[in-house]
Amino acid sequence: QVQLVESGGGLVQAGGSLRVSCSASGRFHTINAMGWYRQAPGKQRELVATITIGGTTNYADSVKGRFTISRDNAKNTVYLQMNSLKPEDTAVYYCNVKYRTWTSRYLEVWGQGTLVTVSS
Repeated sequence: QVQLVESGGGLVQAGGSLRVSCSASGRFHTINAMGWYRQAPGKQRELVATITIGGTTNYADSVKGRFTISRDNAKNTVYLQMNSLKPEDTAVYYCNVKYRTWTSRYLEVWGQGTLVTVSS
């Protein structure tokens, strides 16, 4: 089992910056990919950014050039640096981790979510 702890959400003015982080702990063989998704009120959850164990990143078009995802493999932690924030970035941000267990099962787990509010 893998547990995730998210932190760093909050309230920021438009144009400001915020960083959220997510740390994974528990029993697993390898964390293959880590990522961030978000869900705004009345909308479906959408991908924000992902990063593989090798460092390959993927971003939603809406955040390219403004957000940066990174990970510390030694700490099993993923970060999302959000710059030039816009009111439309307001959402609950969820951490997602895809991992391999010691019995070679491939599973994923979600964090509890952290609220990011961008005021205009």
